[in-house]
Amino acid sequence: MSTWLITGCSTGLGRALAEAVLDAGDQAVITARSAASVEDLAGKYPNTALALALDVTDQEQITDVVRRSEARFGGVDVLVNNAGYGYRAAVEEGDDADVQRLFATNFFGPVALIKAVLPGMRARRGGAIVNVSSIGARMCPPGSGYYAAAKSALEGMTGSLRKELEPLGITAMAVEPGAFRTDFSGRSLTQSATVIADYAGTAGKRRKEVDTVHGTQPGDPARAARVLISAVNSDRPPALLLLGTDAVTAFSGVLDAQRAELDSWRQQSTSTDLTA
Repeated sequence: MSTWLITGCSTGLGRALAEAVLDAGDQAVITARSAASVEDLAGKYPNTALALALDVTDQEQITDVVRRSEARFGGVDVLVNNAGYGYRAAVEEGDDADVQRLFATNFFGPVALIKAVLPGMRARRGGAIVNVSSIGARMCPPGSGYYAAAKSALEGMTGSLRKELEPLGITAMAVEPGAFRTDFSGRSLTQSATVIADYAGTAGKRRKEVDTVHGTQPGDPARAARVLISAVNSDRPPALLLLGTDAVTAFSGVLDAQRAELDSWRQQSTSTDLTA
């Protein structure tokens, strides 16, 4: 029986994952900024679930949640950094305070949680860290520059973390979901107050008031949760797990375009080496 610590469990993928983990017989520390939003789920599994309040930007709460998780279940075997939210703005429109909050939640919060659980994982020489990113980190859509940057930072850190932890029997992987039927494009989506008319044809097309994606996303969070659990439990968890046909299609398109550009500029790129 493994113990999972999952952030952002009030709705969406986090809640679906918590339900799937508990249904499978594992233990789960299910967290949200308001513990009340997940107490109903914990009540269904009184012996294997622990509902706790956690704002991932609060270091004291992070320390307390990990301490209480270890006290209740003996240790955290799987950390899933799922909590996060979107932010829409052209780069020039972005508010400094908004961007700092975005990175505090989507990057620095996960880092703090990783650092909090790793001493226990290292002592046991086992564990898994799952960082939920986004296909947006690969696609970099207009209007999502800051969000893509935060998720790219998370993925870059995860790649190095994986190499650091593999000799210790611990794995780390990034997850890139496509569009899933969650609140991400609705309640959880924020945007800049500043609107610059020159970006109406790019970033402006993706502002909340004109975005029609919410409620029409193709992805099923319950199915994504099952795939994620399977990946964590596999003999060789992937470094990067894509979720959704749209994510796979978009990822493939980006790779093809990057390969074509690499080949187009190969001669110029390699001409910069010192010659004998």
